[in-house]
Amino acid sequence: MNQFTHINASGEANMVDVSGKSETVREARAEAFVHMAPETLALIVSGQHHKGDVFATARIAGIQAAKKTWDLIPLCHPLLLSKVEVQLEAIEAENKVRIESCCKLAGKTGVEMEALTAASVAALTIYDMCKAVQKDMVIDQVRLLEKTGGKSGHFKVEA
Repeated sequence: MNQFTHINASGEANMVDVSGKSETVREARAEAFVHMAPETLALIVSGQHHKGDVFATARIAGIQAAKKTWDLIPLCHPLLLSKVEVQLEAIEAENKVRIESCCKLAGKTGVEMEALTAASVAALTIYDMCKAVQKDMVIDQVRLLEKTGGKSGHFKVEA
């Protein structure tokens, strides 16, 4: 099993030194789901939600969150992201919203945390905007879908 990279020989948390790593193109995709009542989803889809365009707000929040990941997660490096994309899809048959994020850069460290943060914050934003009409929404299955680049190579979730 691999060792934790953020723990030093004394067992203390440390930021990983990436100065000796090669720059490569790195990309990561993540997803999250928000489950809700059919009436709540209908408000979002119809654009009738009293707080405005829920998907547009969640998309912007996810993009902003990816850019601020280093400020939110203590041992993450500040990154110059070249791409952040957040897509939202209403799955009306299952009363849920699927969020997929994609982050990309050419750098010395991966963008998995940025993709996960984007999906998570977009989901939290949906919750925040809709909590006045439904407080028992559930955010779940926040996970990394795929990552490419870097020493550890390609990872993709099994279908």
